[in-house]
Amino acid sequence: MTGRLLPDGTGEWDDPTEASTLYARGYFGTLRPGGGLHMDRYETAYLTEMGRAEVRGSRARPTPWPEVFRRAARAEPGFGVRYLVYRDLRQRGYVVRSSPPPIAFAVLPRGGILHKTPARYWVDALSERSPFDLGRLIALTERAQGTKKSLLLGVVDEESDLTYYRLRLSQPTGALTATPLEEVVTGWLSEDRVLLFDPGPVASLGKNLAYGSQVGARLELSLLEAAYLQETHPMILRDARSGRRIPRAQFDHRARRLDRRFDERLATYRYLRGRRLVVKTGFKYGAHFRAYPRNPEQVHARYLVQAVPAHYSAPWSEIAGAVRVAQGVRKEFLLSAVEGDRTPRFLGIERIRP
Repeated sequence: MTGRLLPDGTGEWDDPTEASTLYARGYFGTLRPGGGLHMDRYETAYLTEMGRAEVRGSRARPTPWPEVFRRAARAEPGFGVRYLVYRDLRQRGYVVRSSPPPIAFAVLPRGGILHKTPARYWVDALSERSPFDLGRLIALTERAQGTKKSLLLGVVDEESDLTYYRLRLSQPTGALTATPLEEVVTGWLSEDRVLLFDPGPVASLGKNLAYGSQVGARLELSLLEAAYLQETHPMILRDARSGRRIPRAQFDHRARRLDRRFDERLATYRYLRGRRLVVKTGFKYGAHFRAYPRNPEQVHARYLVQAVPAHYSAPWSEIAGAVRVAQGVRKEFLLSAVEGDRTPRFLGIERIRP
């Protein structure tokens, strides 16, 4: 089946029979009124690489596949990376159609019928060298979910291997029953933690509500836990050395000096606790938090959470490592996007095989 290769790397098939055959075998191209078929660069490159079609240039000579690829790459920056994703999805049996920005492709489910079956995925194709842009991806995920599509990212590494990530906006929720304390709690600030010695609060906060870590008869709280408890329970904070009372503003100032992301982490911690989750440090997993739906004595953590600014950008290698660790221990990886006093937004990232 022979078509014409156009200067921009797309293809034209004028013979109505050949056009109909190519279209019917995988929904390649767009049928033209009156017969014939137009194919975009990805379809033209794929069919010629697979040996399922041939194209000729202006001199009516067969055009070798490397020239087909080079012509498409000249016409469209980033074509090489996107073509690898297109090629892989086609070989997995999906019907793949080019899509206008901000995504690369719309993908039908296997066995889907073009113009009858809704697309299952929106797919964007990225090089591992492109930055992970949290703000852009949250906006893109929101658009995809608004149209009932799953957003996939096909990330191509420097050896042309592909990794797929599924993104979704998440609202993490737990089922912890929180009982407010009636008595005033006294906490003693010692460097980067707060100590409780009174047996009542130690039992109520430590055992029942899963705050802090019990060391002997005392309960040791993180700065985040102490900050949150000051907001939700009657709590007095004192300096462990001088015994002087510490105002909240002074406490926050000291916390920010120790942790440059204290405000982002506190906003995330506050939201998760408010959603009835138990929130503990995620240090052992390279994350800010691990979050449990109930008391950690009863269940395993469900989430690993990283609190970051809403405009967060990072190398893809950092994200890939974090997702791999989370899934290796059977947890969901969430990025908490924090912007001022707004409610944090959570982006779930999952490595999949489509």
